[in-house]
Amino acid sequence: MIHNPILPGFNPDPCICRKGDDCYIIVSTFEWLPGLPVYHSRDLVNWELYTHVLDGDAAPDLKLVEPSKGIWAPCLTYCEEEDLFYVVYGVMRSMNARYFDIENYLITAKDIRGPWSKPVYLHSSGFDASLLHDDDGRKYIVALEWETRIGYEQPGAICVAEYDPKERKIVGYPQRVYTGGTDRGCIEAPHFYKKNGYYYLMCAEGGTGYNHCVTVARSKNVFGPYEADPNGVVLSSVPTPSYERDDPDHLKPKYYNPEAPFQKAGHGSFTDLPTGETYMVHLCARPIDTGSPDLRKRYCCTLGRETAIERMQWTADGWLRLASGGVLPETDVLPPKLAACPLPKVPEADDFDGPALGNFYYAPRQLPGAFADLTARPGWLRVRGEESQASLNKFSLLARKLVSLGETITTRMEFEPEVYQHSAGLILYYDHMNSLFLRKYCSPRLGGAAVSILSLENGERTTFAEGIPVDDKKPLVFSLKLDGRYGQFLWGYDESALTPIGPSFDLARFSDEACEYGEFTGTMVGMCCIDSLFHRKCADFDCFRIEQ
Repeated sequence: MIHNPILPGFNPDPCICRKGDDCYIIVSTFEWLPGLPVYHSRDLVNWELYTHVLDGDAAPDLKLVEPSKGIWAPCLTYCEEEDLFYVVYGVMRSMNARYFDIENYLITAKDIRGPWSKPVYLHSSGFDASLLHDDDGRKYIVALEWETRIGYEQPGAICVAEYDPKERKIVGYPQRVYTGGTDRGCIEAPHFYKKNGYYYLMCAEGGTGYNHCVTVARSKNVFGPYEADPNGVVLSSVPTPSYERDDPDHLKPKYYNPEAPFQKAGHGSFTDLPTGETYMVHLCARPIDTGSPDLRKRYCCTLGRETAIERMQWTADGWLRLASGGVLPETDVLPPKLAACPLPKVPEADDFDGPALGNFYYAPRQLPGAFADLTARPGWLRVRGEESQASLNKFSLLARKLVSLGETITTRMEFEPEVYQHSAGLILYYDHMNSLFLRKYCSPRLGGAAVSILSLENGERTTFAEGIPVDDKKPLVFSLKLDGRYGQFLWGYDESALTPIGPSFDLARFSDEACEYGEFTGTMVGMCCIDSLFHRKCADFDCFRIEQ
C-alpha cells in the first residue's frame, strides 16, 4: 500500500508529471532556497528527493521577501514532441493591501536535473500559473487572475492565454474563462489537461484551509465555456456543500472535519500511467488540536501543508473520481500495477564527511553556499554568522524540514563567541518572528561563554535559562526532543549525559494558524550562527541528526 502523506512536512502545492516510467512531483518553497524541489518515483510508493529547479544561478533574489511570499505553486510538465521539461512558477513579491504583486516565469530543460533555461517572464495578473501543451503544438498558460477591484468577487477568475514559444511571450491578454464549480469561493490552483477531445481544468476551491477542495471543469474549446463537474467536489476533507463566495478568508477553521484522516485536502494534479491507471497528488495537513476557545488557533498544523496521493478512475462520461468512492482523502492507497522500485531516503544522520552538502538542506532567502562551507575544516560544517534570526535579509541558517513530531534532533558544535553579538546553536524556526534558539553566546556579565534559549513568538522576545556558564574550549552537544505537541531542549558536553534546559515548549505555536507574520509554509529545524557585528565569526558543526 501507499501510505499518506507520501511527502511529509513542508511540501505544499504538488504538481505531478510523468516522462516514460519516471514520475516527478514538484512543490512550492516560498522564501526558502534552493527553490522548487523535485521528488522522483517509478512505483508511486517510494519517493526520493531528486533535484531542485531553482538552484545556483537560477535561484531568484529573495532578499527582504516577507514570510510566505517568494516562490509559489509551480507547474511541471513534459512535452514529448520536444523531449523537453517545462516549469512555470511565480515569485510573489508582496501581498500588501491584498494586491498580490507577483512575477510569473517559464523555464525549460532537456534533463530535469538541468541546466534550466533563462526565465521567460509571462505576466503578473495573478498566481498559480500552469501550462498546457496542446496536441496541435500550441501552448496555453492558465492562472488565477487576482481581482484587485473593490466590489468584485475575490480572489478572481481562472484565465487562459496562448503562449508563443518562438516569441517567448503571451499572445494578447489573458481571458477569463471560469469562476468555479461550487459555491465555496476562493478558486485558485488551476492545472490544465487535454484528454479525449476535452480541455480539463483541475482547480482548488474554498481557500487553502479547512474548506479546501479539488474540482474539475471541462470544455471542447480552450477558451470555454467550461462546464463544471456535476458532482461538484472531486476531493475534500469536507464533503458537505457550503456557500463561502462572500468570504475571501482562506483558513475557515469552522470546517475542520474530525471524520477526515487529513485536513485541508485540495490543490490537486493528476497523471495517467502507462498501465492505464490514474493517480492524483494533493496537499493536506495534520493539525494539532489545542482545545483553544479561539477557533482560529485551535487546529495548528506545525508540519505545514504536506503532499498525499489518491488512486483515481475515469467515469464512462469522462469525469474523474476517487477510486475508493466519496471525496475524503485516504490514509492508505492501493498502489499501481508497477514493479517495486526502492529509492534512497534522506539520511537521518549527517557527519559532514562528504564533499558537498546534502540536497535536503535549505536556507531562508539565500542559498546555503553563501555562508556554509565543508572545505575549511574537513569533517565539519563551518557556518559563517550574519544577521539575527529576525532578519529578512541574510540569516545564516542551514535547515531541514520537520517531517514528524516524534523526532529527536541533535548537533555537536564548537564555537568561541567573543562579543555579545556572537551566538550559534540549534534552532526551531517557522519564520523571522517565530523561533526557538538554543544558543551558545558571549555574556560580558558572566565574563565568558554561556548557554540559554532565546524565544521569538510573533516578534516578542523572551530568554529562558539565561546565564548558564560553559567551558568555552569544549564542544557542546545540543538536542531537541519532540514528543507530539511539545518539545524539550537538552544540552551537555557528552551526548550520553545531556541535561534538560528551559521549559517544555508548545509546538502548536509554529503553524499557519498561530503565526501572525507568515503562513503557507512549515516548521524547519537546523544549525545557525549569528555575527551581527562584522558578519565573519564562524561556528563549526560536527554532525546533525534527525532520528525518529
